[in-house]
Amino acid sequence: MEIGVDTFAAVPRQGEKLRHDGNAQALAELLQRIELADKVGIDVFGMGEHYRKEFLDSAPAIILAAAAARTQRIKLRSAVTVLSAADPVRVFQNFATIDLISNGRAEIVAGRGSFIESFPLFGFDLKDYDAIFAEKLDLLLKIRDQEVISWSGKFRPTLQQQAIYPRPLQKPFPIWLGVGGTPESFMRAGKLGLPLMVAIIGGETRRFKPLVDLYRQAGAAAGHEPKKLQVGVHSFGYVANTMEEAINDFYPPYAQVIAKMGKERGWVAPSLDQFQGQIGERGSITIGDPEIVAKKILAHSEALGGITRFSFQMDVGLSHEQMMQSIELIGSKVIPLIKELM
Repeated sequence: MEIGVDTFAAVPRQGEKLRHDGNAQALAELLQRIELADKVGIDVFGMGEHYRKEFLDSAPAIILAAAAARTQRIKLRSAVTVLSAADPVRVFQNFATIDLISNGRAEIVAGRGSFIESFPLFGFDLKDYDAIFAEKLDLLLKIRDQEVISWSGKFRPTLQQQAIYPRPLQKPFPIWLGVGGTPESFMRAGKLGLPLMVAIIGGETRRFKPLVDLYRQAGAAAGHEPKKLQVGVHSFGYVANTMEEAINDFYPPYAQVIAKMGKERGWVAPSLDQFQGQIGERGSITIGDPEIVAKKILAHSEALGGITRFSFQMDVGLSHEQMMQSIELIGSKVIPLIKELM
C-alpha cells in the first residue's frame, strides 16, 4: 500500500482572518513539507486545485514542478485536476513536463472538483457539468495514448492530425479518476479501467463499499484485469505523538473549516462528541498516534475490500510545524507499522 499526503495550499490564518501577506512564506513552507515527505519515505504528495481566496493552488502544475526539482523519489500528483475547467491539451503538456523534470514521478488525478467557481471563471455553463467532464476526459485519455490525434467534440475546437508534445517519460502516463459519491462516476472509472481515488470527507468508510463494488464490477465487465482496478482513499488525517495531542491540534481548525463550508452547503459543524465518533474505528477521519493511525488505515482498506493507496488531508489550518511533525511520524513510524501489520 502507498501512503501519501495531499494539500490545498491553504492561505495562512490569524483566527478567522486570512493573512495574504504571508502567502510567499506559505508556499515556501509547503515546498519544505514536500521535501520532508520525500526524505522520510512517503510515497505520494498531491496538490489540489481551487479558485478561492483561502487557497493558493490555482496553478498546481507550477507548484508540482518546483517540488519536482527539489525531490528525488516521491510521486507528485494532482488532487484533483479540475478537468472541466481546463484544456486537456494543456493539462497533458503541463504534467508531461513535470514527468520529465521529475524523471518519471508525475501523475494526474482527474476530477470535477468539489467547488464550482471555475465554471463562471472560465466561461462554462453548470448545466453541462457532467457532459463537459466526460468529453474532456475522453480527449485527455486519447492524448495520453496517441502522439498524433484527430478528435472532435462539443466544448472544444476540433483537432485534425495534431501532434501533442512533449511526451512524458512514463508509458502509459498514470491517470486516476477522482470521485466523490455518485455511482455514475465509479462506474465510469471501472469501464475505462482507470485507478480510482475516492474522497471520503465524512461518515463511515464502509458506506462507500457498494460504490467501490460497482467500480470493480464495471471494470470486470469491460474486460479490465483486477490489477488495473486500483482503489485509493483521500481523507482527513493527522498523526501526533498521542491521541490526545492529535485531537487537541486537529479538532479546533477542522471544526472551523467544516463550519465555514457548512454555511455554503448546509452542513452542521461537528461537536466534539460527533468528532469523537468520526475518529473511531468506522469513521473516516484518521488521526491519533502512529499505531492507531496505522491500524485505522488498514481498517479503511478492509472496509472497502482492499485499497492500494491512502492519502492524508491535514491542511485544515494546522501550523507548518504541526504538519512537519505529522509528516515525519508518517514516514518514520506509520509506514513501517503498516508494512509490519500487513
